Parts: sequence; structure tokens; C-alpha cells
Amino acid sequence: MTALGSHSAVVVGGRTVARTEVEDFLYAEADVLDAWDYDAWLALFEAGARYEIPTTDHQAGWSPHASGSFVDDDWDLIKARVKRLKSRKAHAENPPSRTHRLVSNVRLFENDADSLRVSAAFVVHRARDGQFDAYVGHYQHVLAVSDDGLRFRLRRSVLGHESLGPGARLSFIL
Repeated sequence: MTALGSHSAVVVGGRTVARTEVEDFLYAEADVLDAWDYDAWLALFEAGARYEIPTTDHQAGWSPHASGSFVDDDWDLIKARVKRLKSRKAHAENPPSRTHRLVSNVRLFENDADSLRVSAAFVVHRARDGQFDAYVGHYQHVLAVSDDGLRFRLRRSVLGHESLGPGARLSFIL
């Protein structure tokens, strides 16, 4: 996805969605994730949604099933991930990491009658066990659009790293 073809607003199902609305949605998601409010995060998804993080060696045309992935969650696995992260069973995140997210370069693209494609850059700073890591990449989301607002249909985080360093782990939501 390049910036060519990006719009400041997209009409989806007769409803105009402005880039500022999408930016506010993504900023609100960053806030709830940094606050570890996983119930609020789950509420940002439509039923049947997916959450994906391809491996750092993915190729163009990547398929989570053919090429492997760090995360390839269907709706049931997203709910299970939230339940685990909220419990004491998430040992790698007990106590939780401290995170700070930056989201920028938000772009909108036409998709279909009830959704739009969104790309954005991200940096997630993570402090854990005396170590400070930065995870850098871009999002490739599909957002469902309704009169009730925006919801994730597909939430994909693509890391820009060539590899993850020693001790780096994706035990939190990227």
C-alpha cells in the first residue's frame, strides 16, 4: 500500500469517514492498550475479526497460514488472548510491561461497501525487567464502518525489524 490512492476521507456505505475520525479511533486504541484495558480493546473489534502479526521475514503477498506468523488470531483466539492477559496466567506480563505508543502517517484507502483499509506507522516503546525496547512498523487494518462507528475487522501489525533481538518477546499487544 503506498500513499498514492490515499484519501483524507472515504465514503463507505453512504457514510463519509474522515481521516481525523480514523486517527481518533487509532489514538483511543493506543490509550486503552497503554492502560492495559483489554475489555475496552476487545470492544473495538467486530465479532469475527482477526488479529495478525507476520514474522519479520514475511514477503509481499504474505499469508499467515502459508508463511507463518507471530500472531494469527481468529475471533475466538482474540477473546482467549484478552482473557489470558487479564489473568495471572500471562506470566510473561505479570506484572504488565509499561508501554507508550505513537501512531502516525494514517492513510485511508477504499475497500468495499462496508469497510475501509487503513495504513499507519507505529512505534511501541516497552519497559520490562529493566530493559527498554522499541518496536517499529506499520499497521494494515481493515475497519468495519457502521452508523455506530468504526470497528476492527482485521488488525495487522507489520514489524519493520529484520529480526527481534535477544530477549524481545511479543507477550503484549503490538
